[in-house]
Amino acid sequence: MTNQLTVTVTDTPDAATPAPPSGVASASVAPAKQKPHGILYYLGLGLSGGLFMLVLALAAAVIVVPAATGSVPLTVLTSSMEPTLPPGTLIVVRPVETGDIRIGDAITYQIESGKPAVVTHRVISISSSSDGSKTFTTQGDNNGAPDAEPVVSEQVRGKVWYSVPWIGYVNQAVNGENRSWIIPTIAGALFLYAGYMMASAVAGALKKRRAGD
Repeated sequence: MTNQLTVTVTDTPDAATPAPPSGVASASVAPAKQKPHGILYYLGLGLSGGLFMLVLALAAAVIVVPAATGSVPLTVLTSSMEPTLPPGTLIVVRPVETGDIRIGDAITYQIESGKPAVVTHRVISISSSSDGSKTFTTQGDNNGAPDAEPVVSEQVRGKVWYSVPWIGYVNQAVNGENRSWIIPTIAGALFLYAGYMMASAVAGALKKRRAGD
């Protein structure tokens, strides 16, 4: 009679990976959540964006639009047009046909015909002569009497198109030789600022995506 040996094989845990002790549960470590930005962060972001847009708008009003339309930016230096155009106001003067000037328009004209000095006053009356030429009686809004001499067509440099308060002195600063370095400096600063804002937005989006993986 032959004896048969039966061997029963059962699955056993790998010796290299022992089972956790009884009563101890394994747990996976969840990724740390990104701390949400506070209201000050978003407020600063909004103010930065608003300031950037304001600077662009002012640059367009002072430089781009006048250059594109043949208009001239000038600075109000006296109080004769207060309160409408107080000192320090930037006015943009657009060339205009004298036939299109109406009573109530603020025009810029040469104080003496053929000389560069100009003044901006409001038209209070218009006279036409038999040969078709016109003369304009002007007066400053803050003055008590009309200007002594009427303005002839040859003196008129243009009509006030629009004005920007408090920016006139900046326009004076960037006129002449200063314009050659101030304008490129401002433009470069704006491009750097825009690049910084874009890079910050991309970095924040990447960081948020990684935190969510």
